[in-house]
Amino acid sequence: MKKRLYTAACALVLCAAMALPASAAGGYKDVPDDAWYAQAVADVSEKGYMNGVGYDLFQPDTAVSRAGVVTALWRLEGSPTAGAASFADVEENAWYAAAVAWARESGIASGDGKGAFHPDSPVTRQELAVFLYRYAEHKQWDEAQGALELYSDAGAVSSWAKEGMSYAVGMGLIQGSGGKLTPGGSATRAQLAVILRRLTTPVMG
Repeated sequence: MKKRLYTAACALVLCAAMALPASAAGGYKDVPDDAWYAQAVADVSEKGYMNGVGYDLFQPDTAVSRAGVVTALWRLEGSPTAGAASFADVEENAWYAAAVAWARESGIASGDGKGAFHPDSPVTRQELAVFLYRYAEHKQWDEAQGALELYSDAGAVSSWAKEGMSYAVGMGLIQGSGGKLTPGGSATRAQLAVILRRLTTPVMG
């Protein structure tokens, strides 16, 4: 069954660090209750799509890794079993090995074309867009394409990422800042949490 199109825009922009309040969303000391990503962090944590990093911290402004993204999507899918990851840099006992294996089998992750996945590398905004696009294709969800030419740095989007970025923009998952997409910039853990909430919440207020 195809998922309904969501038109609500999700701002994927870098956020300045904020002072910690007395209580924090989701039980994390570094997630203020009034942060733009607070509800998303609480939701994805409760559902088990993303976890904290220990010591009651979420590190919302930290760049999310490629392994972190595919692991979140794998958990969203219900943590299905899969074969070996078959990437030279993914140890079979790594915490993300099952997720990477599933992502490869599902056509969501293909690595660098040279047998490596680079699990610890920060995921760029255009890489994240491609992961999301391939996941939508895997789920056979409806898709909308956005007009990249509306952004001044549309030419900086790599050829292999144009379709994915167009999808992410068209579905409101990635929104530019200052008229730019910044495709090569890193995505943060907070931004991923917001996107996951957008993917799993039918109606946004």
